[in-house]
Amino acid sequence: METAYCTHPGKIRSHNEDSVGVYNGESCLLAIVADGMGGHAAGEVASKMAVDLSAQRFMEHEGIFTREKAEIWLNHLVRGINLRLYEHAESHDTCKGMGTTFAAALCTNEFIAVSSVGDSRIYIWKHPQPVKQITEDHTFVNELLKTGQITEDEAAGHPKRNILMRSLGTEPTIALDTAIVEWSSWSHVLLCSDGLSNKLTDERLTEIMNKSMNLEEKTGMMVKEANRAGGEDNISVILISNDRDGEKQ
Repeated sequence: METAYCTHPGKIRSHNEDSVGVYNGESCLLAIVADGMGGHAAGEVASKMAVDLSAQRFMEHEGIFTREKAEIWLNHLVRGINLRLYEHAESHDTCKGMGTTFAAALCTNEFIAVSSVGDSRIYIWKHPQPVKQITEDHTFVNELLKTGQITEDEAAGHPKRNILMRSLGTEPTIALDTAIVEWSSWSHVLLCSDGLSNKLTDERLTEIMNKSMNLEEKTGMMVKEANRAGGEDNISVILISNDRDGEKQ
């Protein structure tokens, strides 16, 4: 597997509350995007803690991940991080109310275990198919969309589209969305924060993925275009190729 990632503060914000991590293990790889929130630097603390704790537990793991073991491990990981963040916020006044989104992909050569909280997303792509979002946004606007109260066009410009219904660290327990996704040779996984997905449509992401460029060039183009479109938020993206360096086949 080949990877490339980029995180950028955007054009408006003075600091970056996104955190990303990519870690190689025994015949597998863990990739994480976390988008922090909270007053002062608390969001940055939350996202960094989530990524650092994930790295620590991944490096401590021994043995090969089966599909069942990967799903169980990822569920335990998310629950454990959520509780650690909640306890930290409760015991540190400067971190009251902090939280973070969380998108994690545990990749082997045969399958991916994915879990997400909030509105950081995970997509899968294989040329020449369009990118496909394989996680669900836990947002107020997505709830309106699912229940038919608004259209997709209305959701895209909705003034409350950034209100989260679920995040890590804000409550002592968390509902989980964990799944196993099969992927084949030449498939790619894309993880990103909403600083990217709010600015680039699925159609534009597909166009970039179809370009004859390596992974680093594709991540760079995505971040550059999100900034060109306003760059009001922090922008993070991770690309993972199942085989080589992501060149179009």
